[in-house]
Amino acid sequence: MDSYLQRPEGRIAYSDTGSGPLVVAVPGMGVPRSTYDDVVPALVAAGHRVVVADLRGHGDSDTTFRTHGDDATGADLLALVEHLDAGPAVIMGNSMGASAAAWAAAERPDLVRGLVLLSPLLRDPASPLMQRLMPVLFRVLLARPWGAAFWASYYSSISKGRRSPQHAEHVAAIRDSMREPGHLRSFRDLAIALDHSVVEERLPAVQAPALVVVGALDPDYPDPAAELAWMTEAIDARGVLIPDVGHYPQRQAPDDVVREVLEFLAGLPAGAAPAADGGPRA
Repeated sequence: MDSYLQRPEGRIAYSDTGSGPLVVAVPGMGVPRSTYDDVVPALVAAGHRVVVADLRGHGDSDTTFRTHGDDATGADLLALVEHLDAGPAVIMGNSMGASAAAWAAAERPDLVRGLVLLSPLLRDPASPLMQRLMPVLFRVLLARPWGAAFWASYYSSISKGRRSPQHAEHVAAIRDSMREPGHLRSFRDLAIALDHSVVEERLPAVQAPALVVVGALDPDYPDPAAELAWMTEAIDARGVLIPDVGHYPQRQAPDDVVREVLEFLAGLPAGAAPAADGGPRA
């Protein structure tokens, strides 16, 4: 059963499973929260409460939102942790959802006791020229009537390497979701608005312990191993490079992700979070 968090411009949908220390998860753009379906049961079985939210205008969330981006999503995550009144939380994100998680940890370290970042984008990967061109491309590629089919095909193309046995079903669900009223427009607005510089400038303020997981075949990075090394140094994180995996480790290699996440969670001090003034890590 869906639950909803009321925000000024609409409602964020989320599922809430299990009991124990809180883990809040969010997907990347263009992907519903079902992307974590192969990870959540193992985390719940290990004694965690797992709350998974849809992005603005995605999945079961409202399509009434006018503002989008890493910082807007990060603010939703913080509002959700406060609403649940069970924090501090470990925040897990994929792609730009991971970017939002890092922003949230910098903004409110008292609410974030740990970060699990799956294929995060902690800085803009494109050249300045491409950054100017991307909004134009997104307006064209994510328009009707071809936008939903384009995105489903692109999602599949960046899922390089090993794939879930249900990959075709996942792709079909993503395509169908984008055909629902308002979803493609919301996705296009998010894609146009994305600016990861708002995260990069906040990285020095990230105090929470962090795990960064990257697929060795992820085409979103010119050099996945090099980008992983940069990210782990930037936020003093533990890094894991998963072979034969692209941009969606939670879908492509859920057993690997579960193993790494449970090991990370087991090493966190219970209930501890960095000081709100950006003091040393717990």
